[in-house]
Amino acid sequence: MTFAAGLAALFLVCGGAGAADAPLALKWAQLVPAKAPAAPSSRTFFSGVPSKSDNGEPAPPPLPEGKFMSMKRRQPGAGTPPAVVAELNGKNVQIGGYVVPLDFEATSIKEFLLVPFVGACIHVPPPPANQIIYVKSARGIEISGSFDPVKVTGTLKTETAFTGLADAGYSIEADEIERITP
Repeated sequence: MTFAAGLAALFLVCGGAGAADAPLALKWAQLVPAKAPAAPSSRTFFSGVPSKSDNGEPAPPPLPEGKFMSMKRRQPGAGTPPAVVAELNGKNVQIGGYVVPLDFEATSIKEFLLVPFVGACIHVPPPPANQIIYVKSARGIEISGSFDPVKVTGTLKTETAFTGLADAGYSIEADEIERITP
């Protein structure tokens, strides 16, 4: 047996650190529990149909200009604990999505919401909490716009994070944030 073959065999027997530490590649659908309650369907933004509250009353009037960040926005499943997949708590994961900045200096972002589609929480009502991940990074990331797709790697926690834009059902302390170039 050659030295290289022996080293490879030892690596396999010892469990190979690289294979064991590889992050779990998550898809957004995996963040929704199998028995998650269905989110109420709201077609207001796309259909132009006036929305109504849960009790059938008309929707509240629009917020005054400049006040929307300080007011809690209605989110599917609001008022109940988010339905999350508890088995994912503490797992090293990697997931792609879009950035909704929360804490930034110029173009460096250190805290943001990771969402599954462009414009979530900004141009349309926020998705359910189990489709939003609060991301915090010590190093931050430079982005050119909030429509840049990114891939985040880190330890996923099933902790609810409350922000001015939306509630997030998960959080990640990011080890790595990679911009995805189309």
